[in-house]
Amino acid sequence: MKDQGRSPRKRTGGRRRPNHKKKKHELGKDTIETQVGEQRLKTVDARGNTQKIRAVQTNVASVADGAETVEATIENVVENPSNPNYARRNIITKGAIIDTSEGQARVTSRPGQHGQVSAVLVE
Repeated sequence: MKDQGRSPRKRTGGRRRPNHKKKKHELGKDTIETQVGEQRLKTVDARGNTQKIRAVQTNVASVADGAETVEATIENVVENPSNPNYARRNIITKGAIIDTSEGQARVTSRPGQHGQVSAVLVE
């Protein structure tokens, strides 16, 4: 999420001028809304000498069922508590309920940050 900074107006209505421009680490980036589809990853530079891998599209999830973990294919998004429109647009975020080949599962990872989908089966 982009940080917009504080309001340019005072409580009294007067103007408040910024004392400096944003530094590199204060800038934000647009969110990557991971959709269901053929796997496409994007690498972005992160703070420090690191990189983040973001999933633009994915159709594979690691689904955990108790002790074992299975690779499953994602069919569609059933429910997304963060935004009801995300379920209609097949956007995967953390907490989303997805329909997989193993059954319905809840996403526990952040695909827009980690580049992979980890999920737990829902009874």
